[in-house]
Amino acid sequence: MSGTSDGGRTGGVQRWLRRLRLARKAGKAAAVAGVAVGARRALSRKDRRRPVDRPVPLPHERSAGRRIALLFLVSTAAGIGLLVLYALGGQVQLEGALLAVALGGIGIALILWGKHLFPHEIVTEEREPHASEARTLETTQELIEESEEAITRRSLLVRLLLGALGALAVAFVFPIRSLGPRPGRSLFATKWRKDMMLVDGNGVPIRADTLDVNGVITAFPQGYTTSADSVAIVVKVPQDVLRLPAGRQGWAPSGNVCYSKLCTHAGCPVGLYLAATHELQCPCHQSAFDVTNGAEVVFGPAARPLPQLRIYADGAGFLRAAGDFTGPVGPGFWNRGAQP
Repeated sequence: MSGTSDGGRTGGVQRWLRRLRLARKAGKAAAVAGVAVGARRALSRKDRRRPVDRPVPLPHERSAGRRIALLFLVSTAAGIGLLVLYALGGQVQLEGALLAVALGGIGIALILWGKHLFPHEIVTEEREPHASEARTLETTQELIEESEEAITRRSLLVRLLLGALGALAVAFVFPIRSLGPRPGRSLFATKWRKDMMLVDGNGVPIRADTLDVNGVITAFPQGYTTSADSVAIVVKVPQDVLRLPAGRQGWAPSGNVCYSKLCTHAGCPVGLYLAATHELQCPCHQSAFDVTNGAEVVFGPAARPLPQLRIYADGAGFLRAAGDFTGPVGPGFWNRGAQP
């Protein structure tokens, strides 16, 4: 009985010591948790946030700022010089040198800015698997604010940078005038006007009886024999073979039909006429057009008919135009996306 009683007392003491150790551990954990909660609450209060210290520019930063400002000024001057030089007529080598100075000044200034005027701090630490703590977030916010301050407190340099970029942009935009005046509707119209007389290359008027059947002659609007986009070709065919599109009856006095001489494929002059088939052919890519049926394409890569010129014979028998061609002459640049 004595042995049993001693063993029971010993086991009870051990259980009591084990409970005591567990209680101590629980108390420490609760204390730590309480401190963490208190710290988070303290950090979350706006009135307890530590103000961010604004860095004071160091001597080397001030000297770097002066160098950067000088580079921006030089770049601005180069951009303005490039603009003025171009307006005065330009000189290729000098324009290239000014462009190099303008771009190089901006580039070097930005390099110096990043090297000397931004805060430099290298921090290496292990990446934790859990979210950042409150203090880490606060430190990050402070670094962001310091970086913003490094830019905004140098407003003069920012203005100089914008000035340099603006001068360079204007210098780039200004040469657009070298492209010449806007074409407007000039590509869709020629020199032909109502009642304008048809003449040959020597300026001699063309009559309705000038050509024999199956005869061909190149025609121009009177006074514009050098106008390349207004050149036309007159073909005389038997009137009984004409099958012009609806609405064009009367456009071929005495069998004289007139079309643009510019091929609608690549703009080559359509100067070959096959009387047997009444076809005008282009010597460049062999496109063929039926002159009896509104110059419809019968062969080759041309995508549309030759524009027709409505003509009539005046009281003296001279051929005159009733207006411009039925459509733009030459290659179909305006509907190129619809072509194969």
